[in-house]
Amino acid sequence: MRTLFTIHAGEFLVGERIEKKFRELNVWVPSKDTGLDLLITDSSNRRAVSLQVKFSRDYLATHMEEAFQRKLRACGWWTLSRKKIAESKADYWVFVLLGFAHQSADFVIVKPKELLRRLDSIHDRPEKIHSYLWVTKDKRCWETRDLRLKEKEEIADGRYVDKIRDFTEYLNQWKPIQAMSSRPAAPAS
Repeated sequence: MRTLFTIHAGEFLVGERIEKKFRELNVWVPSKDTGLDLLITDSSNRRAVSLQVKFSRDYLATHMEEAFQRKLRACGWWTLSRKKIAESKADYWVFVLLGFAHQSADFVIVKPKELLRRLDSIHDRPEKIHSYLWVTKDKRCWETRDLRLKEKEEIADGRYVDKIRDFTEYLNQWKPIQAMSSRPAAPAS
């Protein structure tokens, strides 16, 4: 084991959110890279959920037109390995979207098999997957890579419909973590 290591910002934000929402749960950071970034256990340390965390800087303020900036909370971009998702040992992947302009933090929490199924449907199974996740002001989440401007405008305006690109059901969906808890979640902060 190395004598010094650090966790990245996304791991810190996920761990901090879990500790605030579910105070009786324990958050663990592995001492070596095994493809798991965080381990969450119940208060007796008998049940566990493993997380792979992905963080992106917010592209909303620097790469988006002003019209989008008023209607979106955050926009992230990830380059993912199809093989790593397929072979992932994590129970859930967590994508962290930290919206700087709107001072928001959103989390997309999805099982790796479901993530891969959706991304394969959208992107035709490439080995390297470029994924853009957008969170709108009305708290919807969309995978927007390769969409036309008209479709992006529909997303921003709340008019877009596409079940496979709609990631809203995974947005801030802490139920897998809450299931570990014996008490209700603390109010969102």
